[in-house]
This record gives sequence, C-alpha cells and structure tokens, in this order.
Amino acid sequence: MLKKISFSILMLCGLALTAGAQQIDTLSITLENVKYAYPVKYFPIVAEGQDVRMAYMDIAPTQLANGRTVVLFHGKNFGGYYWTGVIRSLTSRGFRVVVPDQIGFGKSSKPFIHYSFHQMAAWNKALLDALGIQKASILGHSMGGMLATRFALMYPDQTEKLLLENPIGLEDYRRFVPYASTGEQYKTELKSTAESVRKYYQSSYFTLWKPEYEELVRIAGGVTNSADFPRWAKVAAMTYTMIYEQPVVYEFINIKVPTVLFIGKEDKTIVGKGLLSPDQQALYGQYRFLGKQTAAKIPGAKIIEFDGCGHIPHIEIATEFNVALLGSL
Repeated sequence: MLKKISFSILMLCGLALTAGAQQIDTLSITLENVKYAYPVKYFPIVAEGQDVRMAYMDIAPTQLANGRTVVLFHGKNFGGYYWTGVIRSLTSRGFRVVVPDQIGFGKSSKPFIHYSFHQMAAWNKALLDALGIQKASILGHSMGGMLATRFALMYPDQTEKLLLENPIGLEDYRRFVPYASTGEQYKTELKSTAESVRKYYQSSYFTLWKPEYEELVRIAGGVTNSADFPRWAKVAAMTYTMIYEQPVVYEFINIKVPTVLFIGKEDKTIVGKGLLSPDQQALYGQYRFLGKQTAAKIPGAKIIEFDGCGHIPHIEIATEFNVALLGSL
C-alpha cells in the first residue's frame, strides 16, 4: 500500500513539473523570452497614429569588412531567430547583415493597422536610411520574398541584388483559393496550437522532419498559450489578407535589379492551402515549375535549384544554401 501511495505521489509531482515546464514555454506575442543569437535593437515608427517599434539585429562582419550589406526578410511564420546560420555565414565573409522583424512579427509591435507590402518596404527603407546604409542586397524568404520584390520595385537604386528564397506569391492566389475575410481567417488562426503548427511544418515545409526543427515549433506554438494570443491571431489574419490581396506576380517583368532565385524543388506551399481540396492542392504550389516560370519573367534572372529540399533551404540544406548564396553575392 505504501509503495502504491509513494508511486502516486511521484506521478503527481511529475505532472506538476510537466505543467510547470509547459507554463515556462508559454511565450509572449513579442517573444520577450526568446533569445536571438545577436543583440536586438528597436526602430521607432508611427503607424496610423500609433507608436510602434520594429525590432532588428545589425551584425558587423567578423572578418575583414567588404563594405557591403545584406538585409534578411523573414517569412510569415517566422522572425529573425531562424536566420542565425545565414548571418554567421555572411558575416564570416565580410558582410554587414541587418535582420528586421517586420511590424506584426517576431519581437516587433503587433498593431491593428492596414498591413501592406508598400508600407513595410517604406519602413525598411527608413530603417536602412537611419543606419546609414545607402545600398544593400535584399534576401527574402517566403513572405519575405514578396516584400523583397516590392522593395526592389520601389527602391531599385538602393537594391544591389534581389535574392529570393522560395518566395510565396509566384501565383495569384485569388485565382484559385476561395476568398476568406479577415474575420473568417481570424477564427482559423485562433484554432492554432503547437501540435497544429508542428503538423503544418511537417507536411508543408520539410521533406524529412528532424528533431532540431522542434525549436521552430516551440516558438511558433508557444505564443498560442499567451493571454495576448487573440491579438497575435488577429494580426496573423490581417497579414494573410495582405498576402492574398496584394500579389506581386504581375510585376516581376518590371524588376530592374540583378535577381537570383533559390528554389527547393520539393516545396508545395500554397497560401490558403487548407481551403482547397487535395485534388486542387496538387495543381498549385509546385515550385519545381514555378521557380523556372518566375525566373523567365524577371529580366536577366538566374535560378539555383535544390533537389530533395522543401520550403526553407537555409535550414534544411544549410551548407549547400550558404555556398550558393555566397557565390551569388
């Protein structure tokens, strides 16, 4: 009997410790308790009458400086934290690297505003001006690729090179994804959990799931436990609407800066994928074709394709991607 009681007590203690660990893993929606690899600073912005701030890292080269800068634009489900390997690779070759968390993402403010790629590009231009950077190469991943494209279109004189890593927006999602209002998308975002995040990452982003990818789930899933999660979900819905309603696919022909696309050929990302049937999903998001089609639209563009790689080459095949990136700069 004593053994049974002792075992029960141990089990209860174990459950209490587990609950405590889960509580520790609850993240604020501005990721205050997520440590980035480099010091984070904040750039003040007034957005529609609201005082907000853009988090960013500004990392000096670790080897002899070459006088050039690379700016990294993250994807919709990420922030500056997932660029660490790319930053190390670039700074070791003499590049200064600037890594903003866009307004509405990462450690930056989460205001209720009209989100637009034009406005985001203008904010990033203002940040670079404040840092004294007159020209930079812009690397954009996923949603960051749409933003990088808009930046290059608006500020060609400040864009040394446009580097697109599995950008979304290579199709006009309005053509085949049913419309969902921001309010409807908000209800969808509210259903997010760490498990749903993991399932989505496993099925959409990587060809083979590895234990080290759990850190991405810990961050993206951790915010779902925050008391402020409804604000995060509302902003996520607003930026979904931005992506859906503000295509760049028709403007690739107007890009006037040297451009390189880095494409994981197994990527099948579709914005609004959950609104499509399996048969419809098979018709779209095929990056092995979309990459080549997009490169053909951009004057003088080059394309580097990666076999056996999905949506995030800089994580899934880090060494191969960094070699290709440095060779393209």
